[in-house]
Amino acid sequence: MIRVVHYGLGPIGASIARVAAARQDVELVGGIEVDPAKVGRDLGEVIGLDHPLAVRVAADAAATLEATRPDVVIHATGSHLAQVAPQLREAIDAGAFVVSTCEELSYPFETSAEVAADLDRLARERQVALVGTGINPGFAMDTLPLALTAVSQRVELVHVHRRQDAALRRLPLQRKVGAGLTVAQFEERVRDGSVRHVGLPESVYALAHGLGWQIERLEDQIEPVLATEETHSADIVVAPGQVLGVRQVARGIVNGRAAIVLELEMYLGAENPRDHIAVEGVPRIDVSVNEGTHGDLATAAILVNAIPSVLRAEPGLRVMEELPLVHYRG
Repeated sequence: MIRVVHYGLGPIGASIARVAAARQDVELVGGIEVDPAKVGRDLGEVIGLDHPLAVRVAADAAATLEATRPDVVIHATGSHLAQVAPQLREAIDAGAFVVSTCEELSYPFETSAEVAADLDRLARERQVALVGTGINPGFAMDTLPLALTAVSQRVELVHVHRRQDAALRRLPLQRKVGAGLTVAQFEERVRDGSVRHVGLPESVYALAHGLGWQIERLEDQIEPVLATEETHSADIVVAPGQVLGVRQVARGIVNGRAAIVLELEMYLGAENPRDHIAVEGVPRIDVSVNEGTHGDLATAAILVNAIPSVLRAEPGLRVMEELPLVHYRG
């Protein structure tokens, strides 16, 4: 039985914990959360199960890790590596393997090289592995396209176009893509970094690393998708002229040309959602996931499915391509 502590019990953290609670090879032994409304309550109640788990949610991470001695910590507290690195160090220092939703952890060696080196060193010393994963980044726009090149004799260009209807996603994500803002508000929040999809540059670097390419320059373009008629989700009403969401394109320049192009559209009411992957080369590969990979449901699954693989990985800070194949097991 794999002993697991869940670090972070917001909407995504709770959904991951529900998936883990249903697995026969996983035992939930602890929950860590700073929200005072959740601290002290039973973990099963906090994550929305209809039965208790006889595990109390606590705010003191160090005490919880010391008392429970988990094999794995599932970490789901934030997107930015600099902010969550102390939490990751705490889990590693407790001797736990770590699977994290932190987008910037998925490939931090270019954008956060110093922090990445420190985490890698500590994990090697403690003989554990950690990985950042999810659906985007972690699968749909990096690991899956890379896996498709297994049948390639030559690859010249990888183009991934992911379109998601943000109205079907949780409210924090709708806010993150700018739904309901004016154009001026959108542009201001792009400048301060609060509106964007975190992790798209990391997906470019992860793909390039797997393909053996050196990125000379990375271009990251963000623009709003505007409403032409009143559009709404369960939580937000968007008037004509306001922002429905975001279109973000990241291009990895290799040998003077865009060799990796990742295009993400995430906005309320997006029609024909899908993940489309085109690998130009020999042979040409063209694959579509109709309706797209459901970001929230699939994120919860991949974090849990990655546990056996990260436990078999070499110690250190790992990226998805370095893990034994991550897949569902009943």
